[in-house]
Amino acid sequence: MSTATDTNRKAPAGERVADWADGRLGIYSLAKANMRKIFPDHWSFMLGEVALYSFIIIILTGVYLTLFFHPSMNEVVYHGPYEPMQGIRMSEAYASTLNISFDVRGGLLVRQIHHWAALIFLAAMFVHMMRVFFTGAFRKPREINWVFGFLLFVLGMFTGFTGYSLPDDLLSGTGVRFTQGAILATPVVGTYISMFLFGGEFPGGDFVARFYSIHILLLPGIMLGLVVGHLILVFYHKHTQFAGPGRTNKNVVGMPLLPIYMAKAGGFFFLVFGVIAVIAAIASINPIWAIGPYRPDQVSTGAQPDWYMGFAEGLIRVMPGWEINLWGHTLVLGVFIPLMAFGLVLAVIAVYPFVESWVTGDKREHHILDRPRNAPTRTAFGVAWITEYIIVFIGGGNDLWATHFHLSLNSISWFVRIFIFVGPVLAFLVTKRICLGLQRRDKEKVLHGRESGIIKRLPHGEFVEIHEPLGPEQLHTLTAHEQYKPVEIGPTVDENGVERKVPAMQKLRAKLSKGYYGEYNQIAKPTVEEYKEITSGHGHH
Repeated sequence: MSTATDTNRKAPAGERVADWADGRLGIYSLAKANMRKIFPDHWSFMLGEVALYSFIIIILTGVYLTLFFHPSMNEVVYHGPYEPMQGIRMSEAYASTLNISFDVRGGLLVRQIHHWAALIFLAAMFVHMMRVFFTGAFRKPREINWVFGFLLFVLGMFTGFTGYSLPDDLLSGTGVRFTQGAILATPVVGTYISMFLFGGEFPGGDFVARFYSIHILLLPGIMLGLVVGHLILVFYHKHTQFAGPGRTNKNVVGMPLLPIYMAKAGGFFFLVFGVIAVIAAIASINPIWAIGPYRPDQVSTGAQPDWYMGFAEGLIRVMPGWEINLWGHTLVLGVFIPLMAFGLVLAVIAVYPFVESWVTGDKREHHILDRPRNAPTRTAFGVAWITEYIIVFIGGGNDLWATHFHLSLNSISWFVRIFIFVGPVLAFLVTKRICLGLQRRDKEKVLHGRESGIIKRLPHGEFVEIHEPLGPEQLHTLTAHEQYKPVEIGPTVDENGVERKVPAMQKLRAKLSKGYYGEYNQIAKPTVEEYKEITSGHGHH
């Protein structure tokens, strides 16, 4: 009997497959470098995960729906399982959507999951972008990632619009007609764009097929590329984190990607999927069988777009119906001006990180997040924008507000027209004062400690409240933020007494910088000398 060890024994099949893949793809070295990457643990970071998981759910349910949907506007007579529609002429798109809802096993649930996931996807992106904005996570080196996120949100809006237009029901058809009217209001090129998109005069016979290609191929493909790019940049730049002991711009304090973070992320994905499925199962959305097929000569009552289109619709609804005639052509200002305003708002959102960087002159990398109160001007701008959105959103549903609350439609429209200018200004001022008040409270906490509720009587009869000193972690959190100084133009006269010409952009930058960080725009942090004086026993109790 031989005692020699069998050195030629084959490795297990799984190990051989792993070695084969690693030899060709370099998976092991890639995984070794990234699978232990550290991610900080904070509830607000889950907002981006909700958006990502919703997008995955949209893709999965969308693939299932494409197996049964017929993107055709050819007219057919319905003879399906839904009795109230028997014998009614409709497009194949509408008939196939009815078939998905009533004849395909699980079709209605998947339809509703798909639609609800789209709404939650855009809502999660909106809230995630607000978190990034208010905490300053868009600063260098993440400006490009902010643009990626912005493009994802805008493309998501148009993907959602093309998606809910596909069933060719009366509600979605009304929205498409609204969009076609907005396109026609564009000078010079509006007619050409409309003819190209609809394949002729509205509604044409091709728009469902064209929207279908855009919805399932063009826009999702671009969005998928942006998602991948967004995640790659998150890995490359490392994750942001809130200020705290041991946290610097050069490290990340948190949990490794494997196994802890991946296990939590996997569980959270199924939690998001479950919540969306429950919502879809109990809350009906877009019941096309109750609305009927689209007819160009009809309009559904209470027609409203999905929430993310409410801003654009609200601008058009409350705009007066102004028109001007130039060289024999009519320019519909009542539609064109709101479209330009909507585009301008989107452009400002896209370039804001670059504007703030230019105003501050700060070219450093930032991996530590701001507390919103410590950037009062930026926070006030964000709240003003949200206020603007809510006010215009009310205008987008002015008919429903009027019928449900027994109000005058004209009164609601005039309210929106006035407060579209007044509301954001008031929100800006109030938010800024609140932020400054919170900064003052933080300063008091640092210098005098936390109120304990314990009352002490001094030997001479005075009653004082005992303040407990803050711990090192709280002190670090309240004093870690940076305070910028406004950019100065400098002397306007040179050493020879000759007045130099100051460029207009330099003057503008100085004014904006003063508006951001000048007097009354931030509360000075307590100095080390002030803190030592208070804690040495010579200050207040």
